[in-house]
Amino acid sequence: MSIGDTLADARRQAGLTITQVSQRTRIRESIIRAIEQGDFSPCGGDFYARGHIRSIASVVGADPVPLIREYDEEHGPPTAMRAAQVFEPATPIKIREPRRFGFARAAAVVLLAVIGFGVYHLVTTGGTKKNAASQTSTPPAATPTPKAHPTVQPVVHRPTRREAIIRLTAVQDCWVGLTDTAGRQLYQGIVSAGKTMTWRELHRVSMVIGNPMGIVLTVNGKPQSTHTVQVLTLSIAPTPVTLG
Repeated sequence: MSIGDTLADARRQAGLTITQVSQRTRIRESIIRAIEQGDFSPCGGDFYARGHIRSIASVVGADPVPLIREYDEEHGPPTAMRAAQVFEPATPIKIREPRRFGFARAAAVVLLAVIGFGVYHLVTTGGTKKNAASQTSTPPAATPTPKAHPTVQPVVHRPTRREAIIRLTAVQDCWVGLTDTAGRQLYQGIVSAGKTMTWRELHRVSMVIGNPMGIVLTVNGKPQSTHTVQVLTLSIAPTPVTLG
């Protein structure tokens, strides 16, 4: 019995439709239907075909190990994926950095406060002198209470460095590949459901995620959109991170 026949038979015995299997695995119905017919070309490559077989088998209650072994016998053992085969150009994730209240802006605020206080003092002093000259019989006014000058807090500049803190939590089994701009492979493998992986990168990296609907991804603490059933390719650049 072929791989597709085994999966289809297990699905029918489990009382599941192709639509139900698609909803549980996040794999398109057309791909599941093709796999059951022995056609793995829509999977996008041997690595993803093995992942689809494993995901479908876990849902329909079949043992994925002999199925993967049979696939390897028919299509060859798994090999490392080259960066040229895996990574495609992607739009970099732009993480906005909040603007800091710079020293020049603080100095301008202080200068405006001093000018405003001087103008106010000049106007009030001139008015007092005119009233004293026109009303000689009026008793001298009480000495006004000196007003406190506003205290300007100094701006503290904390040291920063450029870094991308990538945190991935797998809700379902997923495949992850990470390479640098020179094509060197930094990580490649399956992240099991319930496991969390963290990478701290000082340079731009490319990230490929199989089954992106089954993960939660953040970069420097900010959640990233992974709502797609297709293989997701991201280009992640480091941004300034405050130290201390």
